[in-house]
Amino acid sequence: MTTVPVPAAEMTVGRQGHYAGAVSRLVAFAADVGASWGVYTLGVLLLNSAVKLVTGHSYTLTNHQILAFIVLSGWEFIYFAYQWAVSGKTLGMALFGLQVVTSDGRPISGRQAVRRTIGLGLTLLTLGIGFLGIVFQRERRALNDFIAGTAVVYDWDARAARLRWMARQEGPLHRGPGHEDLAA
Repeated sequence: MTTVPVPAAEMTVGRQGHYAGAVSRLVAFAADVGASWGVYTLGVLLLNSAVKLVTGHSYTLTNHQILAFIVLSGWEFIYFAYQWAVSGKTLGMALFGLQVVTSDGRPISGRQAVRRTIGLGLTLLTLGIGFLGIVFQRERRALNDFIAGTAVVYDWDARAARLRWMARQEGPLHRGPGHEDLAA
C-alpha cells in the first residue's frame, strides 16, 4: 500500500470560513435562479397537464400575468427561505461551497432565513444597489445580510474532500491485511 503524506492544515483548509466574494455569490445566485425557475416551469407544465387531463381545456398563466407574478414570487420566497432555514445554503450555494451564517458565525435560524429572503426581495427592488456591500465592504454583506444579521462564507471542507478522494484511490482492491473477502 502506498502512503500519501498529509499536507499542512493551512493548505487543506483553504478559504473555508472566509467571507465569500462577489463572483462566487453571483455564480451561486445564478445557479439558484436557474434551478428555481426550472422547477417553477416544470410545476406550471404539470399543472397545465393536470388541468387539461381533468377538464379538457388548456390553462396557462400567460393569460393571468398578475397571478403568475404572485405565484412566481411566492415560489421564489419558499425556494430561498426554506433552504436557508434548513441547511443555511441553497442548491447553488452548496454547489459552489458557500453557506449563510449569522454575523458571528453560528447557523442561522428560520426567522433569519425569512428576514434574509425578504431582504433579498428588497435588494432586488433597489435594482441591485443593495448588493454593492458585497464588493466594497470587508465582511462582504449585502443589504439582505444586514437586514437578517447574516454573512455568507466559504464552506468547502477541502481536507475531508481530499480524504474521501484518497479513500476512493485505495478502493476495495487495496485493502490491508486482515480484510478477507466475503466472497472467498
